[in-house]
Amino acid sequence: QVQLVESGGGLVQAGGSLRVSCAASRSIFSINAMAWYRQAPGKERELVARVTTWGSTNYADSVKGRFTIYRDNAKNTVYLQMTSLKPGDTAVYYCFAELHKIWGQGTQVTVSS
Repeated sequence: QVQLVESGGGLVQAGGSLRVSCAASRSIFSINAMAWYRQAPGKERELVARVTTWGSTNYADSVKGRFTIYRDNAKNTVYLQMTSLKPGDTAVYYCFAELHKIWGQGTQVTVSS
């Protein structure tokens, strides 16, 4: 069974940086575009960033220039590097494997002002 396991969330002050990771239970990265979504309390889940199998990326306007998504196929892991964090980035961040339509369990990111 394919599983996605996120890690790296936590509490950071505004302006700080954080990296979250998503590891697959087996090698699915060669055929899956991977994405990070986030959901803040009382809000709908939204796409943050996406990376295709060949490394092409796209980002939500709210994070462009601050967040970077990248993948390491050898490690079956996708990362989201977050910089210049704002309190508005506070949310649970979820990893998503598009072809298999599988979600990770989520990792909490809290940005204090």
